[in-house]
Amino acid sequence: MSDEKTQPTDPGQGDEPTVPVSSAPADAADTAAAATPEPGDTGAEERPEPTPDASDEAPHHAADGTAKRRLSGAGAVIGLLLVLLGFTLAVQLKSNSADEGYQSLREEDLYVILADLDSRAARLRQDIAELEANKRELASGASSREQILKEAQERADDLGILAGTLKAQGSGITLTFSDGAEPITAEHLVNAVQELRGAGAEAIQVDGTGGSVRVIASTHFVGAGGGGIEVDGVRLTGPYTVTAIGPEDLDKAMEFRGGVVDDVRGDGGNVIVSDPHPVDITTVRGTPNLEYAKPVS
Repeated sequence: MSDEKTQPTDPGQGDEPTVPVSSAPADAADTAAAATPEPGDTGAEERPEPTPDASDEAPHHAADGTAKRRLSGAGAVIGLLLVLLGFTLAVQLKSNSADEGYQSLREEDLYVILADLDSRAARLRQDIAELEANKRELASGASSREQILKEAQERADDLGILAGTLKAQGSGITLTFSDGAEPITAEHLVNAVQELRGAGAEAIQVDGTGGSVRVIASTHFVGAGGGGIEVDGVRLTGPYTVTAIGPEDLDKAMEFRGGVVDDVRGDGGNVIVSDPHPVDITTVRGTPNLEYAKPVS
């Protein structure tokens, strides 16, 4: 059997040319080329992006402002808490340091510190009590100007009675001296005045024929020539009356054994002591003009 070679025949007019089938890589390249837009070709129609509306942005701005305010308030609170935390730590550190200082002391030193604190507390309580008393006194008006003037006037009246520059009245007694077998002497009146003062008499006056004299600290009695008694330069003759203001038992002080009554009667004179009754002392002296004595400030 002989081999026959197949000769290609020219295509006839009625035959179609044979088209070779493309391989797969060529088809992929063509597909990529088709998918790539040409320079002037826009490819798929582009859609315009939506324009944001002002009404859509407003809620976002309001939310941002509220968030900022919340953040600002939270920051203030956090800052305050940090300040308080720092203050607490500082106080705690100071307290710890003070405690450590006391822990290092001996028991005797702690007793001394405790005693000092107790004494300070006592002084402070006393100061508080004094301040409260002053406050109550001021509130009640005890230290008002009127009260001070009243007290000063009362003090001046007392000094005026003692100095004999003011009249006086009150419960008192009278002693009437008259001559008997023997005349009344200056010593009798001096003893009577001293006994009255010792018994608490506050004001004394001596009356007699010729005048009356207010008895004060400097009063002196001297027997006058030709009879009578000179009291502070005023010559008096009997009978003599001594008026005194003092306690209710002033009369008893004149009648005890060895007193004024016994003394006068023992010397031959006569004396009568009245019962306590309201009396007036009307004789006054001028304001003394002291030449040597001065008050001490």
